[in-house]
Amino acid sequence: MRPFPYTTRRFLNVPMLLRIIGWLLLMESGFMAIPLIVSFFFDQSETVPFLISTVTTAGVGFIFMSLRTDNHDMGQREAIVLTGLTWVVLSLFGMLPFLLCHNSFGVTNAFFETMSGFTTTGASVIQTLSDVPRGILLWRCIIQWIGGLGIILFTLAVVPMLNNQGGIKLFNAEVTGITHDKLRPRVGYTAKSLWLIYIILTISLIVLLAFSDMDIFNAVCYGLSTMSTGGFPTSDMTLGQWATLYVKIVFMIFMFIGGVNFSLLYKSVTGKVGSVWKNDAFKWYLGIIVLAYVLFSISILVSGKVDTVSDLTVDPLFQAISLVSSTGIMEADFASWGPLSIIVLLVLMFVGACAGSTSGGAKIDRIVVLLRFLKNEFYKMMHPKAVTTVIINGQGTTTALVSKVLAFLFLYGLVIIVGTVVLVLLDVPLVESLFRCLSAISNTGLDTGTEITYCSMPDLAKWVLALIMLIGRLELYTILLLFTPWFWRK
Repeated sequence: MRPFPYTTRRFLNVPMLLRIIGWLLLMESGFMAIPLIVSFFFDQSETVPFLISTVTTAGVGFIFMSLRTDNHDMGQREAIVLTGLTWVVLSLFGMLPFLLCHNSFGVTNAFFETMSGFTTTGASVIQTLSDVPRGILLWRCIIQWIGGLGIILFTLAVVPMLNNQGGIKLFNAEVTGITHDKLRPRVGYTAKSLWLIYIILTISLIVLLAFSDMDIFNAVCYGLSTMSTGGFPTSDMTLGQWATLYVKIVFMIFMFIGGVNFSLLYKSVTGKVGSVWKNDAFKWYLGIIVLAYVLFSISILVSGKVDTVSDLTVDPLFQAISLVSSTGIMEADFASWGPLSIIVLLVLMFVGACAGSTSGGAKIDRIVVLLRFLKNEFYKMMHPKAVTTVIINGQGTTTALVSKVLAFLFLYGLVIIVGTVVLVLLDVPLVESLFRCLSAISNTGLDTGTEITYCSMPDLAKWVLALIMLIGRLELYTILLLFTPWFWRK
């Protein structure tokens, strides 16, 4: 196609954005081909819907990718718009299999399910999985796996043109955390390194699950959804008949790894193991899990739910890791553990795991900064002339970084409050509204176990929760900036 006649800097480089989205849609169609093949062998009635979805996504992607422009500039505005737009566009095309399948979801439910998958939230509008085709079950887990480490990060790893055209801006717009570590001189190398670790861990998990009683299909599905800390199951009973001691231990190990900063994982495999133990967030991560385990164990003892040794050893530890990593896989009898366990659940959902991981939540790194800032403020009340700084990983932080963390936590709470108010206005009960908003922004995806399910909620409430999921996954600023008037001023 002819190049767009733009040679000077524009307000927004639309052709360049469309080209990159085209690349992404082509890659999404490639992933769609996997459940298409599975449907052909196991659920032939679903083959045509996946074929149409794959061809449509690839066709639109090819059209966008074919656009040419002489201007390849990517400024901060383009990076932010592209990051937010990418997640929405891929969700719109990713919902096609849900729309076209035999049991059509409808537009609202299909988009909700897809956005929940890509953001690794794991909230579902499906009431029973017993009659859901294998192709759909696999597609749900695939989109969680893609979104686990980040769509933009995947793009940076496979699209060479972004190495010199605003790649670092895209990296900063999507990757979670209070600071961003470049592991290699070029951002593309960083993305490839992180994805290589992610792929190796996923394959290892699938192989280990295949050694249990799981068939290969379920091993793949649970491997994809667990490594991404998304938690989409293939059974109404979550782990169901596979909830053996071996499977639970394997899950705990990889859910724990999923909550660790992938930069630390990279450093550890390259021989810099010491950097892991010097990382404050990682040490707090371990401490929070231990504390949650103790509190869950106390709850189980008090509620009289101890029947076997694993009830007091494996189960509370499994639940602690599942919640703090935002995987959201629940023990079958968790609701009977007592009120203390519910309080711990809410705290773990809010805090989340380490920044730079596949988990959700406000992130432990920010909580550490907040607590040390508060400690300094109390100290200065007794010593007004003292000069203090927040120490993280043995180094002082800037005032700007502390201010950014405090602003983030304020916005985090504000989004929960506003979302709760909107859901209440849509006739969703207050407690349900508050819990669903916290679950959405923390990308945990838990249900309350009441008669009010995600499926039964008003359509507008589902769109609001889908937006909150995206806001939480991209850590507030990238999405909220798009709703500010000054962002769009020249």
